[in-house]
Amino acid sequence: MSKIRPDKFSRTLAKSGVEENTKTSLLTPSPNPATNLLIADIVVRGAATLFRKRVEKGVAKASYEDEAEAERLLDGKTIVTTLGLYGASKLATRSPTGLGLVAGGLVLKTLYDRGKARQARRRKHRSEK
Repeated sequence: MSKIRPDKFSRTLAKSGVEENTKTSLLTPSPNPATNLLIADIVVRGAATLFRKRVEKGVAKASYEDEAEAERLLDGKTIVTTLGLYGASKLATRSPTGLGLVAGGLVLKTLYDRGKARQARRRKHRSEK
């Protein structure tokens, strides 16, 4: 099995000569640019995850009057659901075509759900007569 080697850019950044030619400031804590990129990536991913969880919780609570039901919805995600959401988000962020495909699928799902709700209301209204 072959060992994974860093790409040329990472090897260049890791050389000691690069560290001597870079400036450190409050925004760049390390003299090594590769370390600074790693730190920035971790901070951005952490903030995005916290923001996503906060939005999910807010949407779930707004959708249900019962807070326990909202928590059940959030806790009931399966690994398949998680992987599907991850795949859809990757597809949507990699190309405009992927974004269109994912957005179109979400629009279709919304229209389908609204149609089902309308049919249920009509059935309920007819049964009351």
